[in-house]
Amino acid sequence: MIRNRSKPPGVFVPELAYDDIAEAAQWLCRTFGFQERLRIGDHRVQLVYAGASMVVTERDEALHTADMAHAVMVQVPDVDRHHAQALACGAKIVRPPTDYPYGERQYAVEDIGGHRWVFSQSIADVDPSDWGGTLLPVS
Repeated sequence: MIRNRSKPPGVFVPELAYDDIAEAAQWLCRTFGFQERLRIGDHRVQLVYAGASMVVTERDEALHTADMAHAVMVQVPDVDRHHAQALACGAKIVRPPTDYPYGERQYAVEDIGGHRWVFSQSIADVDPSDWGGTLLPVS
C-alpha cells in the first residue's frame, strides 16, 4: 500500500456535513477533544482523535441531510469525564452514560449540526455469547 500523508488516518473515516465548517471544527475539538489535522480551503477539515479521524465537510442541502438514523461511535478512555466535558460545553445529551451487558459504558450526544455521536468506554471483557451476540471469524 502507498502511504498518503493527505489521507486522514483510519480505515473508516466518517464525513459529516455542517453549515459552518470553522464553527463545527472548533466545537468538535473543544467539546469532544478532537484535534485539527488538515484544513482544505474553507470547505473541509480533517480532525483526529486517538489515531482515528473524521472529515468535517461543507453542507450541500442537495446532498446532505442530518438525521438520527446514523451515529458515529468513538472509543474514549473515560466516558464519564468525556460526558462531563461535553455537558460543560452545552452539548445536547441524547442518552446519559449507561453500562451495557456487552461490556461497554456509553453516552449519546447530538452535535451542533444535528449529528448523533456515541462515546464508548470498555468496562469488561465479555464473551458475545453471554449477551446474545455471535462472534464471526474475520480474515
